[in-house]
Amino acid sequence: MQNLRRTSQAVFLLLFFFLFIQTESKGADELGYPVKLFLDFDPLIFITTFLSAHTVPKAFYLSLIIIIATIILGRVFCGWICPLGTLNNIIGAFKRKKQGDVSLNWYRIKYYILIFLLASSVFTMQLTGILDPLALLIRSFSVSVYPLFNYGLRAAFDAVYDMNPKGLVQVSETIYTFLKKSVMSFQQPHFNQSVFIGMLFFLILGLNLYQTRFWCRNLCPLGALLGLLSRYSILKRTVSEGCTECGACAHVCQGNASPDKKGYWRPTECLYCWNCDDICPQNAVNFGFSAGDKKKSVSVDGIDLGRRHVIASAAGGMLAVPLLRVNPFYQSTVISSKLLRPPGALAEDEFLKRCVKCSECMKVCITNGLQPTFLEAGLEGIWSPMLVPKIGYCEFRCTLCGQVCPTGAIKKLPLEEKMQVKLGLAMIDKSRCLPYSHATPCIVCEEVCPTPKKAIWFEKNLVKDREGRETIIQQPRVDLLLCVGCGICETKCPVKSQPAIYVTNIGESRSEKNRLLLS
Repeated sequence: MQNLRRTSQAVFLLLFFFLFIQTESKGADELGYPVKLFLDFDPLIFITTFLSAHTVPKAFYLSLIIIIATIILGRVFCGWICPLGTLNNIIGAFKRKKQGDVSLNWYRIKYYILIFLLASSVFTMQLTGILDPLALLIRSFSVSVYPLFNYGLRAAFDAVYDMNPKGLVQVSETIYTFLKKSVMSFQQPHFNQSVFIGMLFFLILGLNLYQTRFWCRNLCPLGALLGLLSRYSILKRTVSEGCTECGACAHVCQGNASPDKKGYWRPTECLYCWNCDDICPQNAVNFGFSAGDKKKSVSVDGIDLGRRHVIASAAGGMLAVPLLRVNPFYQSTVISSKLLRPPGALAEDEFLKRCVKCSECMKVCITNGLQPTFLEAGLEGIWSPMLVPKIGYCEFRCTLCGQVCPTGAIKKLPLEEKMQVKLGLAMIDKSRCLPYSHATPCIVCEEVCPTPKKAIWFEKNLVKDREGRETIIQQPRVDLLLCVGCGICETKCPVKSQPAIYVTNIGESRSEKNRLLLS
């Protein structure tokens, strides 16, 4: 069973990597197998999205499969499927054998976190994606690990190419070409906060050197939910009277289930890894749907979260809502002017109720323009996507971000409808614009404008240089009715340090109040 479990973990981890790599533009405006499939099976995101937004995409009903499987088989998702749990297992294997596991009685923390998230969701605040293991894993890989992987490979192959050792360049270029077509991104991605998000992820992995599966045991809210569902699972662990309490099972237990202590067995913490069954020298441990004649069910220890702690966790979740929303920037009328949401994004309050900060939209953005927010949308919106035109623009004929959004925070739009969506409006800073401030001809913004009828047009004006010579200069103007705020003019503006044309979210389609023109 141990080998079977390891095989299952390897298969699902490889499936995760495959879907993750496939979640990228291959030249067409469609994605075959996005990694959001893992999120579709996530019951925690299903429940909290339903509580906060009172609706969920149909795909999330796949999570009922995990719920039913947990009720029947126990926490098999944590022990056999979860890719983050598998990575924790792998890192934990590097811990010194003599060191053993540190005995920490922190397993209740994850239940308090779960209660906090459920309480905040009831009051329409979606914070689950910050700590949900699948959203956390996808975000960490998209924003930090995958860019680091790409940069490292490119740097290594560039070094070989520059050194030009005889006979190796052709081999390295062949390998590099293969990797470019298979696992590497089309271009090197760059993200704000990649270091911060990466450090948090590697900290989670590093804690396994202190205690095996530290995250799974003590902090994972999805594990807490599945633990509650598995309390009365049909598949049960039994121990025969031949048990000598040697403690071998406790040494290999991946959860915090106390398998060696009579009367203290915690079924909610068991990951059904079968390690205790395989290692038992007396063959006294068994997992089955019915106890045999020589088997007896182990006595169960309750979770015992403590009434005060439960109430405090729920109260914390409820109080977090007004505490985070009394910020004046939560109001759409005074929201940060630079907060440009992806095309198809719902109105800000509805968007935040659904967005789980998984960063899939950022990974598929072909210009790298979608970046994780920090405080631009308040603490509630941390790590949600925003378009930063100085980094990359919104491609006029691209709808990939709506295709990968798992919760419907970004609607999946037909291309014709997407091209009509306004992200904001472009504004011209005449003090920096070359035709206005320096009488220097420049038509870049008009050239790159993608709308069928150019949203940027020119007004010819007669200007004089310092010698008094007159010349006609075309000075750009923005048609506020045609501009969709895609940001390509800001991206391509030759005034690089602070572009002379910039986009703000005023006039965005998703808001009825954030308007410049009055109808």
